[in-house]
Amino acid sequence: MIRVYGIKNCDSVKKALRFLDAHALEYTFCDFKTSPVGRETIEKWAAMSDLSTLLNTKGTTYRTLGLKSVLTDDSGKIEWMSQHNLLIKRPVIEFGNRLVVGFDLSQYEGIFLS
Repeated sequence: MIRVYGIKNCDSVKKALRFLDAHALEYTFCDFKTSPVGRETIEKWAAMSDLSTLLNTKGTTYRTLGLKSVLTDDSGKIEWMSQHNLLIKRPVIEFGNRLVVGFDLSQYEGIFLS
């Protein structure tokens, strides 16, 4: 089962959902705004990926909160992401034992169509 995490108005999430729909791949969508993920989920993701990949340092939330000098250790990054899910790069896709972060068409084709 494919589980997609993000927010509906995010362009990368829209692209990912269009890709999944175009290839008739079933998925469940989890909106960060209505169903936030907690520390436990983020820790699981961090074990499957790199925190620097998960943390969206280019987003408005990161800049608004002024976190560049604050987030110096992994535990702090996880805590901030659990309190502010919009700090997480989108989409995050759980697929079997894999975690896919962001949208990259060639990566998606290799993962979901092979």
